[in-house]
Amino acid sequence: MRLAHLLLTHANPAQCERLISRLACEGADIYVHVDLKTDIAPFLRLRNIENIYFINKRVKVNWAGYTIVQATLNGLTEILASGKEYSHINLLSGQDYPLKSTSEIHKFFAERKEQNFMHSLSVENEWPEAIARITDYHLPDSDFPGKYFVLKAVNALLPKRKMPLGLNPFGRSQWFTITPTCAAYIIDYLLQNPVLVSFFKHSWAPDEMIFQTILYNSPHKNAMVNDNLVYTDWSAGGASPKVLTMNDAGKLISSDKLFARKFSSLADSEILDYLDKHI
Repeated sequence: MRLAHLLLTHANPAQCERLISRLACEGADIYVHVDLKTDIAPFLRLRNIENIYFINKRVKVNWAGYTIVQATLNGLTEILASGKEYSHINLLSGQDYPLKSTSEIHKFFAERKEQNFMHSLSVENEWPEAIARITDYHLPDSDFPGKYFVLKAVNALLPKRKMPLGLNPFGRSQWFTITPTCAAYIIDYLLQNPVLVSFFKHSWAPDEMIFQTILYNSPHKNAMVNDNLVYTDWSAGGASPKVLTMNDAGKLISSDKLFARKFSSLADSEILDYLDKHI
């Protein structure tokens, strides 16, 4: 069994290298998408690690924009085009870190070959605070004078948007682990339904909805597990999870998750040392 890790990163090449070194093993390939806004030169030393591949079709990624979706799709497409047989494709950020050994991670997926792992909630019934992300118009990938004034006027004058194609919206976390079969289904579905691409390009943080929405409305919904296998701590509030430090060591060690986020080696590298020793 072989795994493909798809890593989206934009900063801190040293921390990225450390993450990759922890994931690297005989049964894994690691594909790295470096934000096109970022100088890739400091990351190129990663090519010295075996089975590392850079995504060729890089994207300028904007927070909460469809560009994050596109970067992910480009990575999935290049992984599938490699012709290699993978059990699963695991999407991570450069601020993630494993909580288990590579042997434990591979054993976990080997025992669950047909399962897909995403944190997913029904937007209408379980995550109502996200409804405005899709019913209102948003332009997270655009920047022009008066943008927010224009959006305010547009949303006041136009009727609320509705999901196209009769889809029920699902979503939550953008990070996931899916089978190549589901990755191919997502890519093909978007190619056949450009109206959905257009819809999500005018949504807020579509990376947290589009993949779940496609798969939970698909023939693959029974193979979905509502767990993205990533430990996060939202207790600090705000739009991002708290940065994990040595104060979180006990919770991380006792967690049954395979990965955790987010970490900053600049803020606290001791926690990464601790996890390395524990694993």
